[in-house]
Amino acid sequence: MISLTVNQKIYQLDVDPEMPLLWALREVIGLTGTKFGCGVAQCGACVVHLNGEAVRSCVTKCDRANHQAITTIEGLSKNNDHPLQLAWNEENVPQCGYCHSGQIMSAAVLLRENPSPTDQDIDDAMAGNICRCGTYPRIRKAIHLAAKLNGGKGDLK
Repeated sequence: MISLTVNQKIYQLDVDPEMPLLWALREVIGLTGTKFGCGVAQCGACVVHLNGEAVRSCVTKCDRANHQAITTIEGLSKNNDHPLQLAWNEENVPQCGYCHSGQIMSAAVLLRENPSPTDQDIDDAMAGNICRCGTYPRIRKAIHLAAKLNGGKGDLK
């Protein structure tokens, strides 16, 4: 039995400990905001927070997440009012939108660790997140806006 605390709710799952966390989140728990992209930790579509750190859920085994705190895009804010979500909307970032839950989750860790990032800081931190539509300039602009909306504080809520 695997015990996952996802978005502050505890789930007891009877799954193979080797099952990728992504599939437990999507197929067992039913939280489909986290996307499957490549399955080999190269694209970033599946990023979630594990104890506050960005991880690729497609390669993170349930056993590693057992008894750990997981935050998905659904748990980032109660009313979709996280500074990044507001900035994403304001800057019209998504085109197809498929990668953006992973983009936002990666950006949330960036802004927590670096509340006022430079363009280079953003490019470096977000380099592992692929957007097939090429919205990278809008992503960068939205991250800067989110930093401003948050007043340069790292404790994004």
